[in-house]
Amino acid sequence: QMQLAESGGGLVQAGGSLRLSCAASGLTFRNSAMGWFRQAPGKEREFVAAISNSGGIRRYADFVKGRFTISRDNTKNTVYLQMNSLKPEDTAVYSCTAGTTPSNLGNYWGQGTQVTVSS
Repeated sequence: QMQLAESGGGLVQAGGSLRLSCAASGLTFRNSAMGWFRQAPGKEREFVAAISNSGGIRRYADFVKGRFTISRDNTKNTVYLQMNSLKPEDTAVYSCTAGTTPSNLGNYWGQGTQVTVSS
């Protein structure tokens, strides 16, 4: 069974950058698609980005296109979310997830990491 642990969250000013990491345990990492979701207070959880097992396919929510980049390093069992040009509305708890394809995530979840963007 896969376990996921996020890191890299914190407080950043609007316009700044932050890189989130998700370290995965288990031998099935290379066979798994990975993704990021976020949830702000009073709002439902929303999709942010996803990547296929080999990294060849990437999907993004419209509100992060051109600002966020998802990547993975299968030698380190780690997925990244590079966030640039951050806005206050990006403030949320960001969670890492694993599944069978970029369109079928949610089989496993990390504990989440808080991202706060100040104006």
